[in-house]
Amino acid sequence: MMVLYSGTTCPFSHRCRFVLFEKGMDFEIRDIDLYNKPEDISVMNPYGQVPILVERDLILYESNIINEYIDERFPHPQLMPADPVMRARTRLFLYNFEKELFIHVAALEDRSIRGDEKRLNIARAAVRDRLSQLAPLLLKNKYMLGEEFSMLDVAMAPLLWRLDHYGIELPKTAAPIQKYGERIFSRPAYIEALTPSEKVMRR
Repeated sequence: MMVLYSGTTCPFSHRCRFVLFEKGMDFEIRDIDLYNKPEDISVMNPYGQVPILVERDLILYESNIINEYIDERFPHPQLMPADPVMRARTRLFLYNFEKELFIHVAALEDRSIRGDEKRLNIARAAVRDRLSQLAPLLLKNKYMLGEEFSMLDVAMAPLLWRLDHYGIELPKTAAPIQKYGERIFSRPAYIEALTPSEKVMRR
């Protein structure tokens, strides 16, 4: 059985929980206190971070790598496109999102800069502006890649869920992003993947 070591408030762990519930398979989630991690976390992941997926003698970390492995191991429903060109484009999107969006999420999650409003505001503005740029794409599309729910939507959902929690207010022009978020949040697997701590992050 797969075991996911998951932070109860970690947006990157949230992605992996979401994929596991989408697949509807047997797995175990072990909740990790992000501020008092057990020693074996650093043994399994030299960077000392969650999520970590363990299956027999395989140990994986980094949410996108974990999620691609789960998707290939349990191909129904498929979350990465079947076409190699679209799959490569999806990976590039994910890479760009990590560089342009989720690097700022990491800052917003960083307890060591909690009181540094200047740095936090820079991160909030960067997330707000990048999401606003994506809004026109979602005027026509149900999901990031069109009609099909994919790994891109999995990656985005935990961030959109936490906007209030991070103190980020999107402009009215970004309304398509909000509606897109609601479509994802209504998925049964998304609701199942939420921890009690995450449920209270959103009004």
